[in-house]
Amino acid sequence: MELTVLGLGWYAAFLMSVTLHEAAHALAALKLGDPTAYYGGQVTLDPIPHMRREPFGMVIVPILSFVLGGWMLGWGSAPYNPQWALNHPRRSCWMSLAGPGANLLLILIGAAVIRLGLLLGVFAAPDSISYTQAVVPANNQALAGITTFISIVFSLNLILFCFNLLPLPPLDGSALPLLFLDRSTAQRYLEALFNPSYAVVGIVIAWNVFGPIFNRVHLLSSNLLYFGIAHYG
Repeated sequence: MELTVLGLGWYAAFLMSVTLHEAAHALAALKLGDPTAYYGGQVTLDPIPHMRREPFGMVIVPILSFVLGGWMLGWGSAPYNPQWALNHPRRSCWMSLAGPGANLLLILIGAAVIRLGLLLGVFAAPDSISYTQAVVPANNQALAGITTFISIVFSLNLILFCFNLLPLPPLDGSALPLLFLDRSTAQRYLEALFNPSYAVVGIVIAWNVFGPIFNRVHLLSSNLLYFGIAHYG
């Protein structure tokens, strides 16, 4: 596939996935009592407000990562009120988990579309699994663009889901302990998470441990999708 077309497919999948992720954070916060992101225009599936808020993470980094590495990474953000989080630690945890939950939804939708295509005989399992080849056309190569896009959506959201659930700041998974801590301990834990130096350390650790973890998760998910016949080439 032509590199420019592939890049557009990656960017479309990236915008859809990150926009839904951040909109889910914003909507959950609104429903749980913090309208900060709502007033900031983040409760929307329109990617433009999210791009305006994070132009570096949603425009520059994705494009550079594709040019340099052939796939896209980046980030968005949804504002929230830290005092609301301190007052309601468990609510802030559910707000944090809403983002990965949105990515899980896209994973399941992608898997359902793949299974339906296999059932109808228009899709087939690839000889080897990659981020852009989780499924291939059975016969009609005119569907190659569709299967590539579905593959990217499936793989990218699997990356976003798994990476964001790592229990390290500033990732969403760092909020998981809030579900199990008493109120005063949860508040002290949140105050520690607000320290930007922990976020830097967390990202460095996450970046180094994620690769081996995700390779296994991606292989497992592919085998589940194809009932044990998927493999890496």
